[in-house]
Amino acid sequence: MPKSNQNPGKLPFFGTLFALTGLVFLFSIPLGTLPPLGSLLHPVTGILSSAEKGLTSAINLEIEGLQEPVDVYYNERGVPHIFAQNDHDLYYAQGFITARDRLFQLEVTVRGAEGALSEWLGDRMLNYDRNMRRIGMVYGAEKALEGMQNSDTYALLQAYSDGINAWINQLSEEDYPVEYKLLGVSPREWKPLYTAIFLKYMTRTLAGGSSDLTTANAAAHFGEEFVDRYLAGRSEWMDPIISPDHKWNFNARTPTRPSAPFTPSITQHIEPYTVDPGIGSNNWAISPDRTVNGRPLLAGDPHLNLSMPSIWYEMQLHAPGVNVYGVTLPGSPSIIMGFTESLAWVNTNTGADVLDWYEIQYRDDSRQEYLFEGEWRETTTRIEEIKLKDGSVFSDTIRYTHHGPMVYDDGFAPSETGQAMKGLAMRWIGHYTSNESDVYYNLNRGKTIQDAVDALEGFRAPAQNFAVIDGDGNIGMLVSGSFPLKWEGQGAVIGDGSSASYEWNGWVPYDHNPRQINPERGFVSSANQFVTAKSYPYYLGDRFAPFERGLRINDLLRDDDQMTLDKMKAFQLDSYNYLATVSMPVILQQLERLSGEFTDREKEAFEILRAWDYVNEATQIAPSLFNVLWDKIDDAVWQDEYEAAGIPMRWPKRDLTAQMLQDEPNSPFYDNVETPDRTETLADLVLSSFRETLAELTEDYGSDLSEWVWGVTSNVRIPHIADIAGLGVTSLFTNGGDQSLNAINGRNGPSWRMVVELGGERPVAYGVYPGGQSGNPGSPGYDQFVKAWEQGEYYRLELLENPPSLENSSLEGGWSYIRLTPPVTR
Repeated sequence: MPKSNQNPGKLPFFGTLFALTGLVFLFSIPLGTLPPLGSLLHPVTGILSSAEKGLTSAINLEIEGLQEPVDVYYNERGVPHIFAQNDHDLYYAQGFITARDRLFQLEVTVRGAEGALSEWLGDRMLNYDRNMRRIGMVYGAEKALEGMQNSDTYALLQAYSDGINAWINQLSEEDYPVEYKLLGVSPREWKPLYTAIFLKYMTRTLAGGSSDLTTANAAAHFGEEFVDRYLAGRSEWMDPIISPDHKWNFNARTPTRPSAPFTPSITQHIEPYTVDPGIGSNNWAISPDRTVNGRPLLAGDPHLNLSMPSIWYEMQLHAPGVNVYGVTLPGSPSIIMGFTESLAWVNTNTGADVLDWYEIQYRDDSRQEYLFEGEWRETTTRIEEIKLKDGSVFSDTIRYTHHGPMVYDDGFAPSETGQAMKGLAMRWIGHYTSNESDVYYNLNRGKTIQDAVDALEGFRAPAQNFAVIDGDGNIGMLVSGSFPLKWEGQGAVIGDGSSASYEWNGWVPYDHNPRQINPERGFVSSANQFVTAKSYPYYLGDRFAPFERGLRINDLLRDDDQMTLDKMKAFQLDSYNYLATVSMPVILQQLERLSGEFTDREKEAFEILRAWDYVNEATQIAPSLFNVLWDKIDDAVWQDEYEAAGIPMRWPKRDLTAQMLQDEPNSPFYDNVETPDRTETLADLVLSSFRETLAELTEDYGSDLSEWVWGVTSNVRIPHIADIAGLGVTSLFTNGGDQSLNAINGRNGPSWRMVVELGGERPVAYGVYPGGQSGNPGSPGYDQFVKAWEQGEYYRLELLENPPSLENSSLEGGWSYIRLTPPVTR
């Protein structure tokens, strides 16, 4: 059986450096964007000085800016439990401690979101930086900061920033994280604006996708019926987040669809940005009457692109009025997913359509005026200044309509779009004033589900499905965020920028957001699928996840009324493949008809598929065969029509394709339009795809089928956050797949697993993420949790009521201790 080949990269990386020391002539030659090797290997200021020095059992640090002493206790996994005497010091210490472990991550994430990488990496990043500025990342962050500054909690955001800077200011060059030394740069001062930019980065990651352009192309080429049937529809297996029998007890106010909808020009360009299809999540909550202990249970595991260090940082925050444990996002204060003494929450991405493109009619080529409702309006101008590595500044002029920025024009045609998408304006939820920091501040102090409902009223973006439980035994699914009021289908294709009919007509009232508390079935769940049944009166979009994970969760929860935390863990690790369940019977039937033509090797592969139980286990060959075979069939069905069209178009949903295989055995789409002299059938398509699958796996992994096990071919890995070679983790050997609850595939997967039980004397919780607390590749804490995550293990999450006990200034139980104190006046 193949074994895990975990390679955190530290030894090969340092080994490479030591080998390079023999090349003396390189020591003074900069390597691309890196400084000379001589400076890298300097014994005091170079990379070797970044090996983590570790903590002694007790350290006292004097820090400017604190009001009172703060005690920070690290458990054996390096998780800080911060005990402060006031809110200011709590968030000051959170910033300080987060920067201690994750400084480079803080800065590189924000620089990437801000469009400020050219200052570090040179002109090759200029188009990327310009794109981030032109889609309004900094503009949107400035709007968000306005909302933050009008909040009572802004002082705490400033305290968080001051804490980060306190850590930076006490660093000498030799103490810089290794990545700064590799790049030859220094940390910059942190500002509250950067937290706003970071939050916009999360909004872009989870709510920054759009298929307006490719859907418009598909509608123009194939027709509206095709779009409704294969692109925007729901498969028969779709089980929405809010149970289908839920009654909506409100009078909806919805806009009217135009009598003659706008037909946009066919836009022959690829999408500027689409959300990674692997980005999703699972969560669910179970009522006490369906659990062994008679207490509510919660589970959640957000699926994101994995990185080293992890996107998450684990900690406890304790001060008067707040005691909360969970994970935070470095760059933003508070706990983002976690639990208090009597409230627990974890969220998944909603995926509503909150980014629209508009075709604009300009008065002339100057683009200083545009038509709206029969009148010419003036555009506004925003100048973005981007610092370059040589110290110069690139100034970029962007025109804005009331819809939003005109991202693409004659002066900007980034390589990923092929050519400029001239004349389109972009309206995005990320451009609106918001204050998610305030939301999490209140959520961290919550005690009941009603507290969560109240806190989440201020949540704008990215819209999330919050599964919540409280100590009184209540459970709920709270779909939270701002949803623009749209008529059915509005924003699915490019809109008419000159007509008010395509405006966002306000927002769905918060009380009308999908919400379900204590449903009769005794559980709530979500997995990024359609939020509601068609009975919900508001249009949220049509780009939701396929049915597989959502239906699997609901099947498991419906069938078990004796739930425990251990079962919850097992469900998170469930690797059942529902896509295979609904598609393989048809595929096997077609192959069976032609099995008389099989070679011995094809017979062997066919028998492996026929014997498969549809579970993506790492040691099995069948998942590898199916994963490639499905892609081949999907391409064989659609690729010829799409290539013949010659324009980029939105691709059909995989579950709608699976349903077509079941329901339409004679679909004309099975015929290859590139072979006019013959008519291919579904059997022809499946057989050729099967043979191409064997050829591809043979080329990639050799002729021995035993080497094709899923744990190898799924190529699970965790790259470094800046893709620095040698600082990631490769060749992880795991179960799962992107059609399974355990949605691990490639570099995407569960970025945090957590299960919680409330209602007892103390909360009981377990969790794990793929990484470690330290962002230092030289630290044992850099990848400390990866093996446990890979093997499906969990750690106990301890919400302390009081600090760990002290005896003769030494800590019990392997804890380490830092006391942060204001400077003593002498």
